[in-house]
Amino acid sequence: MNNVLLIDFGSTYTKITAVDVDQEQVLGTARGITTVETDIMDGLNQALAALFAKTGELEFNKVLGCSSAAGGLKMVAAGLVPEMTAEAAKRAALGAGAKVLKVFSHELSEYEIAEIAALQPDIILLAGGTDGGNQKVILHNAGMLAGLGLDVPVVVAGNKSVAPAVVKILSEKLTEVRPTENVMPKLDELNIEPARAAIRDIFLRRITEAKGLNRANKMVDRMVMPTPAAVLKAAELLSQGGGGEKGLGDLMVLDIGGATTDVYSIAKGDPTVGGVTLKGLPEPFGKRTVEGDLGMRYSAGALLKAAGAEMISRYAVVSPEEVTAYVAKVEADIDHLPQDETQAKIEIAMGKACVRLGADRHVGQLVTYFTPMGTSYVQTGKDLTKVTTVIGTGGVIVNNSEPEAILKGILFDETNPQVLKPQYPEYLIDKNYIMAAMGLLGEEYPAVAVRMMKKYIVKK
Repeated sequence: MNNVLLIDFGSTYTKITAVDVDQEQVLGTARGITTVETDIMDGLNQALAALFAKTGELEFNKVLGCSSAAGGLKMVAAGLVPEMTAEAAKRAALGAGAKVLKVFSHELSEYEIAEIAALQPDIILLAGGTDGGNQKVILHNAGMLAGLGLDVPVVVAGNKSVAPAVVKILSEKLTEVRPTENVMPKLDELNIEPARAAIRDIFLRRITEAKGLNRANKMVDRMVMPTPAAVLKAAELLSQGGGGEKGLGDLMVLDIGGATTDVYSIAKGDPTVGGVTLKGLPEPFGKRTVEGDLGMRYSAGALLKAAGAEMISRYAVVSPEEVTAYVAKVEADIDHLPQDETQAKIEIAMGKACVRLGADRHVGQLVTYFTPMGTSYVQTGKDLTKVTTVIGTGGVIVNNSEPEAILKGILFDETNPQVLKPQYPEYLIDKNYIMAAMGLLGEEYPAVAVRMMKKYIVKK
């Protein structure tokens, strides 16, 4: 037997998936409480004991891991213009699986440097200027970051003409400065993959050690990537296929957690109707967005504020007062679960609101302009109206009897047609929480990972 153990060291739980690669079968899944503050192995051993209680003792030929423990990979990004290089830097960080604490633009001020120091990021991504373009801002920001007072790794991904000078300024005060290719070498041209790779490499070498995950090194053959990057990798494999195994085509993934809602899309997103002009930065084929105010537990109060009690009450067919009361219970006790039919309805409605707002922010929009020459249409972001598959994961979806009722928040709304959400998707559920595991497995067994996702990520 060719058994592989896939480990996700999460902020709350350490989740494990045992796979028989030859049989393309999930042998079992389990979880333990993540113990990053003491010994990471304690939580892992809890999970292994729970797994072996179900499967019997197993031996593994390979052990691969990913992590979002202790808040995951926390980053700040800085660029030149908010809509251009700063946005490109943000996309590179999100694609690498980071939690982007804040994005700064233009010349950093002393107040902003103090704010960055207070945020305590794990990595800083410094961009600014196209190749041969503006040099002043990135040089200024390098000087400011050199006086940050924190020894934080900095990835330099800006104007190549001045990159050596930027690296020199930073290296006088910081231990690790990594130059890479410009995230925006030309106007309206993205090049974020080199920065993504540099971020992941630093995470694996340095941040893993800082989180105490090096204590698991005796068992784990390789820490591969941050957990969100593993989910993105799995989504890309399931969409595009791998190792000769065909994928499902364009798809979206909704991952609803206690603190955030992560939305992934694997699609080019070009206009699907004629006469539409694209505007803004080109979109990455594999895109991830994170909504920190849309969550089922830690962010329940923020969700109520973002969605409004009226939206949630309309979905649940209860009163706004009942919604507000339930959210207050959840805020007071994040372990609180629905106790009656009304609370169960509100829980579903909260999940649907997370999906709707997360999708609204992720997809592209169509704007109509009336000119003397007639009506024109401009698209910003991705047109995802023709996406054929929507995958749901996260506790509120996996553990709910009505997951489709939650996922239907992603549907195209004819009363709001400028928001380019899927029109007729099929809904699949990651009921075994295997997407992050399959992203890890896909690094070495891509065809097996695709076939296993087709097998285990299914309709309700």
